[in-house]
Amino acid sequence: MVLDRTFRRVGVLVALAVALVVSGCGGDDDSGSASKGESVELSWLVDNSDQAVKPAQALADAFHQKNPNITIKLETRPQGGEGDNIVKTRLSTQEMTDLFAYNSGSLFQALKPEQNLTPLNDEAFVGRLDDSFTPSVSANEQVYGAPFGSAFGGGVLYNRKVYEELGLEIPKTWEEFQANNAKIKAAGIDPVIQSYGDTWTSQLFVLGDYHNVAAADPEWDKKYTANQVKYSQEPAVDGFKHLEEVNNDGYLNKNFGSIKFPAALSLLAQGKGAHYPQLTVTVPNIETSDPGKVDDVGFFALPGNDAAQNGLTLWLPGGIYIPKTTEGAKLDAAKKFLDFVASPEGCDVYSKAWPPTGPYLVDGCELPDDVPQAIKDLQPYVDDGNVTPALEFLSPVKGPALEQITVEVGSGLRSAADGAALYDKDVEKQAQQLGLEGW
Repeated sequence: MVLDRTFRRVGVLVALAVALVVSGCGGDDDSGSASKGESVELSWLVDNSDQAVKPAQALADAFHQKNPNITIKLETRPQGGEGDNIVKTRLSTQEMTDLFAYNSGSLFQALKPEQNLTPLNDEAFVGRLDDSFTPSVSANEQVYGAPFGSAFGGGVLYNRKVYEELGLEIPKTWEEFQANNAKIKAAGIDPVIQSYGDTWTSQLFVLGDYHNVAAADPEWDKKYTANQVKYSQEPAVDGFKHLEEVNNDGYLNKNFGSIKFPAALSLLAQGKGAHYPQLTVTVPNIETSDPGKVDDVGFFALPGNDAAQNGLTLWLPGGIYIPKTTEGAKLDAAKKFLDFVASPEGCDVYSKAWPPTGPYLVDGCELPDDVPQAIKDLQPYVDDGNVTPALEFLSPVKGPALEQITVEVGSGLRSAADGAALYDKDVEKQAQQLGLEGW
């Protein structure tokens, strides 16, 4: 799977190993499609990380048990740019597997879905997809994919015991968040943990603020892609201002410039720091670094300026797609498999194979009772419809230097205004390389 810079590096943290070759189970003769008594074998291409292979194999096995005439054989590809090139090459040469897993959002659009993929609007499972997910696998009102896995949130991990001991409430505005920080500092605890030794972690005050940007201007992503708005303008500049403010107010841990992600997460779990702007996909690491403390950590969305519009920036799961080269009984079987994946039963299979890091974006799917509290904290935002996909799912524009710029702003080496303006220049170079109109 080709992932954005933040997601790709987090994937390195949570992936335990690499599986290079995995084969599916055998099948018996029964009904290969809805009406024909034939055996069908499907090939399914996924990336070679454990977090892709393990749930994919579990889903293939469970589906085969329900449909013994349909066999699904996994094929794997590398992650990163090499894997991305493999997907695009196999689509262009019409040599793609019967099913394949790939990103949703802007990277999905680069696959030329109308030319290469099978539309799925008429399939029953499409009606079960959450409204936040459907646009990320759609083109010109046609839906092309089913979600592969769970979503995850970007916001603030917080120590629940610190909040309880100090009598703090979950903030819904930036002003309330800063008021909590003042009380936490007065109690001798670091209010905000930052870990610039791993530069990717510096981006959350900017990336996690996108729901607040979209709440202020629902068309911001389209204007941004067309070069009509900038990060140096309101409301997008607020993320850079937040980075600057927590540093200026003395709310950071003293070693913020050198500490790395694992140690920072451990500080939070131990209650030595109260807040850590982060992605919920990182939460399972707490059980490794600080066993027994994972439920001492909760999560809330990054506060903005309006409590009434408080909501979550959500990183969406990737999709499973059917290329147009899949035909006949194989096409029927592939659609049947996607219907299984995008169902409560499919979600349960996935959960047993790989711990979910956020809500499933399928109606009727529920998180297991034993997921960490921080993961449970995401569900109400989704249930209430107070979510916005992260900008990378809505626009192809993301400059490569963001994490270096946010480190400089967060460290007091560059002002918020200068940092945002510098990022606008970084973005311009990338947009021109993509050949986008208006740049």
